[in-house]
Order: sequence, then C-alpha cells, then structure tokens
Amino acid sequence: MDLIVLTPDKKVFEGKVNRISAPGVEGEFEVLDNHAALVSSLGFGTILITPSESKELINLSIQSGFIEVLDNKVSLLVQEQAVAASE
Repeated sequence: MDLIVLTPDKKVFEGKVNRISAPGVEGEFEVLDNHAALVSSLGFGTILITPSESKELINLSIQSGFIEVLDNKVSLLVQEQAVAASE
C-alpha cells in the first residue's frame, strides 16, 4: 500500500509499505494491505512503519494528527512535528 506522512511544514515520508502501527486516541491499531476504509484521530505516541523494500522499521514520534485509509492509500496528517525516534 502507499503511504504519505505530512506535517504542516514538510513531507516526512512517502513510499510503499507493508504495515503501519499507529497510536489512535482510543488505543494502538495496525493498518495492513487491503484494510477497510478508515478515518481516525491519532494521539501521542510512535508510528511504526514497515517499508516494502526494507526490513528496517521507521519510527516517528508524534503528538497528534489524523489518518485516512482508502483503496490501499494511507495519508497521515500530523499536526505536531513528526520526528524520527532515533533523533
């Protein structure tokens, strides 16, 4: 599936992924290939991204935001600055 992660300032990530784990306001959830359509608020926590072409996870720490899943396209709109957890 295709993923794009945006903040008000920049594009943080764009590419093909196998799995996304996100901190919803009611708890953590995962999005996999062919997931049902979804729009949800995100809370404070870490987004874990498994890219299709790499075995290394990408960790993004966020404060809040929104996720939209539709037709194997996922958009993460993060209101606060997303920062790689290793930074």
